Amino acid sequence: MAESSTLTCEEKQHENVPVYEFIDVNSKEFHIGAFRDLWLDVLNPEVYSYGEPAPEIEDVEFIEEMGIEPKTLEELKSICSVDSLRSRHEDTDNVPSDLHLSTLKLRKRRQDYKETLTRDTADRHEVYANEMFKFVRAYQTLHVLGSQKLSDLRDAICCVSDLQVFGEFSNTPDMVPQFISKDHYKSAFFFFNGTFFNDTRFPECQDISKTTREWTRTRDFPEFKTAKMEDTSFYDLKMKVGFPYLYTHQGDCEHVVILTDVRLVHQDDCLDMKLYPLITHKHRVVTRKCSVCHLYISRWITTSDAFAPTDPCLFCDQCFRMFHYDDKGNKLGDFLAYAYVDPGTFN
Repeated sequence: MAESSTLTCEEKQHENVPVYEFIDVNSKEFHIGAFRDLWLDVLNPEVYSYGEPAPEIEDVEFIEEMGIEPKTLEELKSICSVDSLRSRHEDTDNVPSDLHLSTLKLRKRRQDYKETLTRDTADRHEVYANEMFKFVRAYQTLHVLGSQKLSDLRDAICCVSDLQVFGEFSNTPDMVPQFISKDHYKSAFFFFNGTFFNDTRFPECQDISKTTREWTRTRDFPEFKTAKMEDTSFYDLKMKVGFPYLYTHQGDCEHVVILTDVRLVHQDDCLDMKLYPLITHKHRVVTRKCSVCHLYISRWITTSDAFAPTDPCLFCDQCFRMFHYDDKGNKLGDFLAYAYVDPGTFN
């Protein structure tokens, strides 16, 4: 008799447990919402529920557990309150001059030592390390709730291309438009496991995945699906831990998105739901200084510029105007100027 191909209930549950597809690389595909439900069925609500009990109930439980009198509890509250532990110095950055406490002496010594470590430029070892690892470092790490929509993640992702201002402004440097690319070009999509999740929240949004899907139809690729990112929560997704996915916006600005962990919230996490998606890490980017003064952050980039040492060339606002315009604001020479947004803006 042939074996039945019907999966048992236990086998179906194992489908939603993230096991490695490639060791130390990524897991097999699993349903995030079903994986959450498996944990909730096993765990006691007291393990993952952090609802605060009423203060009266807390006091009664504390008295019974410690075997003390209510009067003793009130005395402990007054002595061990948070207000009694506060320092009389409001400014926590500056160490007071009268150093009577050993902790303040150590802090002052550490603060003085840190000031001696300040450097304006990176040495050759740091430059080499940045060149070696710039393609593998995570630019941004976020914690996202399973109940949140993909559009919430999209709004939390920081990218300098969203702040760009398009156009050439050498003739009218004081008339740079106030809008940024994110306000004008709102189309974007996530690509997860054969599905394009498009942002369609605004009337001006377009399906920028259409070109890719039409190209795949002519090359015998499997049929790709589409969905709305604002209608899809993370509980609805089937994903792989450690697998590179795609986020595209501004037409052709592409980012790799990797799911690194799936777990329940615990007491060490931020429990304020309004703060999610929560940025927990942001890679610092070296700011590009003006090519003339080497002091201020660049605000303009010029091309075909006879006054510039390189082509293209970066200028701060002050050097840009001093080099390219007379006292009355008239343009000198023939050059093209574009507004420049430094990648270190999000530092």
